Amino acid sequence: MIEEKKKNILCVENLTIGYKIKKSNLVVAEKIDFSLGESQLVGLVGANGIGKSTLLRTLIKVQPSLSGRIKINNENLEEINALELAKKLSIVLTDPLSTANLSIYELVALGRHPYTNWIGKLSEADEAIISRALDLVKISDLSAKKCYELSDGQLQKVMIARALVQDTDIIILDEPTTHLDMYHKAYILKLLKDLTKETGKTILFSSHEIDLAIQLCDTMIVMTNEGVICDEPCNLIANGVFESLFPKDLILFDNSTGSFRVNKS
Repeated sequence: MIEEKKKNILCVENLTIGYKIKKSNLVVAEKIDFSLGESQLVGLVGANGIGKSTLLRTLIKVQPSLSGRIKINNENLEEINALELAKKLSIVLTDPLSTANLSIYELVALGRHPYTNWIGKLSEADEAIISRALDLVKISDLSAKKCYELSDGQLQKVMIARALVQDTDIIILDEPTTHLDMYHKAYILKLLKDLTKETGKTILFSSHEIDLAIQLCDTMIVMTNEGVICDEPCNLIANGVFESLFPKDLILFDNSTGSFRVNKS
């Protein structure tokens, strides 16, 4: 049997990212090419200051690219208006929550905004989508609680549920495990992996948890000083990509275990 080829959700072609400063450009990274298929968990990793946040901001149309092309479902990102983009792409950022007095249900329901009428009235279909999202991230029992009553881990699940009810093909998260302990870092990333299987959505997240990303991701985007590489974790390991990610005087990558260790010599 021939396996059906999955369609590409996000395509990046010869992209240059950075900042326009007066009459010149400050290039952060260039010649970026990758395609992400449906139902994939994708980790964006690299050293501090390498440009992960700049790349994410460019992908979500918060920051203009310097050159190149970004396509979502074969449509050029720059040609998609804000309302239509909200139906194609949902985001989870690390910004402080400004709606802490809302209940969990109310906050998650905000994800239906692109589909509701001008007064924001929820239909029965909207309510069913919200209920399913709460079930998927296992917070249905918390729906009446206020956001300020939650732990960081619980709140992160709420934000993921809000992205789910937005019903987009791709969800992009910026550092979703920030402020979480080791157990909850693994829990959130495993949850994202499960969601790609249960919903068919493509989920792209940036993270410093490279060891966890190697274990859980279908694809990884690795930003280095030499360029941006996108491939399956096993191929990245075989090609020595992680070995050059950090200075070897302190951090070494062990190909046999697929993890980093401290250089004690």
